[in-house]
Amino acid sequence: MGAYCMAHYIFLLIKEKKMTRITTLDFPTFHRSTIGFDKMFNELNRSFANSQSNGYPPYNIVQHNDNEFTISLAVAGFDMDDLSITKDKNTLSIEGKSPKADDAEEEVNFLHKGVAARSFKREFTLADYVEVKSAELKLGMLHLQLQRQVPEELQPKKIVIQQA
Repeated sequence: MGAYCMAHYIFLLIKEKKMTRITTLDFPTFHRSTIGFDKMFNELNRSFANSQSNGYPPYNIVQHNDNEFTISLAVAGFDMDDLSITKDKNTLSIEGKSPKADDAEEEVNFLHKGVAARSFKREFTLADYVEVKSAELKLGMLHLQLQRQVPEELQPKKIVIQQA
């Protein structure tokens, strides 16, 4: 079963609501009957594990066109020194270390504490040739601009038909 066929089959199962949760899909059965799809299964398992995280910090992903995207994370309370962004192969990791409270600061009695300031690590799997073009921290939001740049030799080419 090709990668496209398998992904389409999973999509149809979800669409027809035959699966209540994607994690109920029996990956080991698929894994035993396929050859050379180890990387795809590892990516699927990692993606599902990441999607079941606690949802902190909340984020948006915007697709501007076929090749440009923006990821925005709500990181209120974090300074630029508290955040780190790394890209290793096709994995984009955004990590925030909890800001340390000043020891000299007096203890505060919160009546309600709704702004979280805990450490986090959020990972995104990027498609081939997607690169981070810029990162900006503005008004408590971390914005990452991403762009897919497929090399010229891999892009579709139009073949000119010559008249005989």
